[in-house]
Amino acid sequence: MRVAVIEFPGSNCDRDTVHVLKESLRIDANLVWHNDFKDGSYDAVILPGGFSFGDHLRAGIIAAHSPATKAVIQMASDGKPVLGICNGFQILIEAGLLPGALLRNAGLKFVCKWTALKVEANNSAFTCTFKKDTKIRMPIAHNEGRYFADDELLDALSAAGQIVMKYDEENPTGTARGIVGVSNEKGNVVGMMPHPERASDSALGGTDGLKVFESMVEWAKC
Repeated sequence: MRVAVIEFPGSNCDRDTVHVLKESLRIDANLVWHNDFKDGSYDAVILPGGFSFGDHLRAGIIAAHSPATKAVIQMASDGKPVLGICNGFQILIEAGLLPGALLRNAGLKFVCKWTALKVEANNSAFTCTFKKDTKIRMPIAHNEGRYFADDELLDALSAAGQIVMKYDEENPTGTARGIVGVSNEKGNVVGMMPHPERASDSALGGTDGLKVFESMVEWAKC
């Protein structure tokens, strides 16, 4: 399996993600500069966290118009696994690959902490190895992570199993219905605010995030 991790100006979790894929899962993972990612020949692609293009205009919007995004959209259309982590989630929404919007945190402050989460759906490329309703821990680190959609869309996402993760205890950002991760209808595209790459080694405080990447591997086998 070949996985591309896209590097934008301002990405800061890209190498962490490559490390987990290569060292923990022994996957052929490559860090690819966004201007050079054009062919979509990889089996999966990950848009990492950080502050692409300095979050100018608004988080993720400039990266959504990067040359790389055209290839990412094609991969998504082809049914390949596409994951957006934190800033990557923002990019996927701005690119129209995921529904809803991500707004400033309710407290208008950057929030960085470990959080208790619950897996709401295991029918996606990045949650398929979890049991539904599994409680896990992963850290968040963002300023624009408050998921927003009107009640009609939220009800539709819930009914379709497209809400993949929620906060389990407190809701530190005021996100709608505690939502921290959603998928597209096919389940191959997922965006999530928590950082699984920061929770994939016991030395970092937990390994629950590793199953996110293990799910990608299992999904690709189908």
